[in-house]
Amino acid sequence: MSTVRGRGRSLEIAVDRDLTAAVDELSEQFAVRPEFYRGSRAVADLGALEPPAGDIVRFRDALASFGITLDGVSGIESIADIVAQLDLAYLGTATVADVAALPRRQPAEVRLSDDARSLVADFAGARADMVRRRRDPETAVAAGPARVVVPAQPPRSVQVGISTLYHRGTLRGGQALHNLGNVVVIGDVNPGAELVASGDIVVFGALRGVAHAGAQGDRTARVIALDLAPTQLRIATLIATSESAAKPRGPEHASIADERIVVVPLAEADLRKEA
Repeated sequence: MSTVRGRGRSLEIAVDRDLTAAVDELSEQFAVRPEFYRGSRAVADLGALEPPAGDIVRFRDALASFGITLDGVSGIESIADIVAQLDLAYLGTATVADVAALPRRQPAEVRLSDDARSLVADFAGARADMVRRRRDPETAVAAGPARVVVPAQPPRSVQVGISTLYHRGTLRGGQALHNLGNVVVIGDVNPGAELVASGDIVVFGALRGVAHAGAQGDRTARVIALDLAPTQLRIATLIATSESAAKPRGPEHASIADERIVVVPLAEADLRKEA
């Protein structure tokens, strides 16, 4: 039986049978409480199914008839091109449950040296000084013979964004990281490895595998790497050609501009991102 799980106004649909049968089954389920599902957005896991484009279109349209928007599909790699042609995000082979089960490195016990403990004390003193300055509306700071007056600035709140999956270590061929959010890798991503994120992808190392940022259709997503040489580069529904991926070595930034993926040196990139 196909299953539907809710996360806020998002739905996760796991399909375990022929799409035609799944459409009939899900339609009966949605018809019981149509207003409950209306306005939701959904991602579907097709498992090992390899349906033709027509079946996926009927599945998408059936969801739309209940006011449900299908954003992306996960499943075997052979359906990736079909899904992209239908302007849907291909989320790779991992399910949402797979993403949740990804191992997280446990923090090791840290022992501070005498010098490090001295730095901790210095930082504590700096923080106390910052608090004192904020309480004083105008704090004078001595700078040689002159005095510079620094007006106190009220602290600004920062809006919390989507989740970020942080991985430290090399990803070898056959390994993959998928996240409903951003992916940050401290290490190299070798050929045959795969990164898929609904947000940004940042690699502090060489990116030589497959990278798909904005996998749920976020066209403002970007890919940043110290050595950007992927075997395949995707952002939202666009795929970089070998010509667009060719570039000099060095840290680089890939994003969508003028309906194509553009790669520029990181120093020239506009790192601001609209919410």
